Amino acid sequence: MKESNLTEGSIGKTLLRFAVPFLIANVLQSLYGAVDLLVVGRYCSAKSVAAVSTGTQVTQIVTSLITGLTLGSTILIGQYMGGRDYRNVKRTIGTTLTVFAAAALLLTIGMLGFERQLLTLLGTPKESFELTMQYVAVCSAGNIFICGYNAVSAVLRGYGDSVRPMTFVGIACVLNMILDVVLVKYCGLGVRGTAFATVISQAVSMTIAVIYLKKKKFIFDFRLKSFRPDRSIAKRLACVGIPISFQEMMVRISFLYLMTVMNRCGVYAAAVVGISSKYDVFAMLSATSMASALAALTAQNMGAGRPERARKSLWYGMGFALSVSFLFWLWAQCSPRSMLQIFTEDAGVAAAGAPFLRSCSYDYIMVAMVFCLNGYLNGRQKTIWTMVSCSAGALFLRIPMVYLFGRFYADDLGRLGMIAPIVSGIMACYTLVYVLYEGRSNGKK
Repeated sequence: MKESNLTEGSIGKTLLRFAVPFLIANVLQSLYGAVDLLVVGRYCSAKSVAAVSTGTQVTQIVTSLITGLTLGSTILIGQYMGGRDYRNVKRTIGTTLTVFAAAALLLTIGMLGFERQLLTLLGTPKESFELTMQYVAVCSAGNIFICGYNAVSAVLRGYGDSVRPMTFVGIACVLNMILDVVLVKYCGLGVRGTAFATVISQAVSMTIAVIYLKKKKFIFDFRLKSFRPDRSIAKRLACVGIPISFQEMMVRISFLYLMTVMNRCGVYAAAVVGISSKYDVFAMLSATSMASALAALTAQNMGAGRPERARKSLWYGMGFALSVSFLFWLWAQCSPRSMLQIFTEDAGVAAAGAPFLRSCSYDYIMVAMVFCLNGYLNGRQKTIWTMVSCSAGALFLRIPMVYLFGRFYADDLGRLGMIAPIVSGIMACYTLVYVLYEGRSNGKK
């Protein structure tokens, strides 16, 4: 199986060729939660929609932790690939897969052990509390498959391959959609059915990925003796990945706090935030995909001693991400009700959600800049900066603003929706200043 070289050729073409499969894979992966919410919204009650909305926010804590570690693995493998250090590539893969297996076990124990306390802390509406418990319990039991799939995908992307992860997630997405309808509509499992569909589809996807790579004589053989953590690699992985995980977790916690405030406003408000979060994901897919692609491309080019090429790729990536995010912003400004009605026909949800979507959609633009800048910095292993930047945005900007707005404008969803774009705008400004200053200090233009 041949690796992909991201250090040569046209920057724009190389970036797009690598990023587009990333984008497609992220679109497909985002369909998990969207289809769950869509099916529940069509065949179940408003409290079921609120349950899946809140449950998804909880399970995204796990996803945030995993995302940081996977990106750390992608960056390390990318740098070793750029320097053609295949021995360390194998050691990093073995360490990554072993660490993720242990992380899956710990996350499952933690989520199942403290599920009720966490949902109580979030102020989950009483009407949907037990349903939310069901959703989170089933998803938590499947953490091993979530971690396994993401670990394999991270390894492949660091290797320079973004096509195969797209294929594997495509298989999982199609299966998830089929199982959602079967388990919810025909088997009557409701919220539990959506959770089972997600876990089963990811288990199948991970299994297919491992079998395929073994048959293709991948650089890692997946034998039991190869699953050994290397201490030095594990330390490097922790130094790169933990700051990213921490920043993702801080951002997620700040959004969970917003969910807590909205939950206190009732089932309709909780449903609005849940639906809005799905559009956040889709609208920002170009930015998240480009950020991940930039991290891998930057890592390989830094490993190959080509920092100028890495820097130029940042501006290409940011332009692409902004152009796509703008289209979603335009839709939210022109017809927010149509966005809500895709997920539910409940008139109360549509009425409550329109002003919220209009205001929070400005974040689509702001966050595209933040993600691309952070992706570039992560690829350069400036993960301490991105951790401090994102954590500061979450702890010192977003959470205080949610508290203040929630206290004085609890009934004004339009104002509550402005919190995210204000915070992201401030973060975009100081991160851009840092990138420009850091570039000048190193003699780069």
